[in-house]
Amino acid sequence: MALDRETVLDTALRIIDEVGLDGLSLRRLAKELGVQAPALYWHFSSKKDLLDHLVALVNERAESGTDGPAPGQSWDEWLAEGMRMRRRSMLAQRDGARLTAGNRPTADSRPRIERTLGVLVAAGFTPQDAIRAVLVLGHYVSGFVMDEQFDADREDDEPQDLGDFPIMLAGGRAALDRDTLFEYGLQRMLDGMRAQLSVRPR
Repeated sequence: MALDRETVLDTALRIIDEVGLDGLSLRRLAKELGVQAPALYWHFSSKKDLLDHLVALVNERAESGTDGPAPGQSWDEWLAEGMRMRRRSMLAQRDGARLTAGNRPTADSRPRIERTLGVLVAAGFTPQDAIRAVLVLGHYVSGFVMDEQFDADREDDEPQDLGDFPIMLAGGRAALDRDTLFEYGLQRMLDGMRAQLSVRPR
């Protein structure tokens, strides 16, 4: 039976969930699928190409049905929700941030990217600034989630005595709540985009 691309990708995601990204190889993937490794090259030119398509599939599923702002929804609210969805998607996948790091858009993902850029251009951004914003926001999300996923593996965290550090004590552990911290960084980046848009000549 001929392999279809989505079956290959779903199997690769399952292997990553089971053994981590480092445990995924084309040989192991082929064995799981009951084929010889060269059969995979009909679909993917290399392991890196496979990873690019995995990221594209995960993003497509995470962002399904969110091609543009809902009626009455502003561009920044829509963009923020997209970044939150991307974070949740990465967290749901073992090594999700590492999988995303360094990926390149596939041909299949270009229409989705173009729609996102179109929303920003319609809001008043230049194409160049729209691309920069999407890339930088993507780096922020993947970097944030990478820290979260590495931090989840730590077993040596203990409450610290901050009695001699009044500012740190006043800030409190609430300042380090992951959801609050993510939203803080996301909104500060969006603040910069809003400010840029407010001074741009129409």
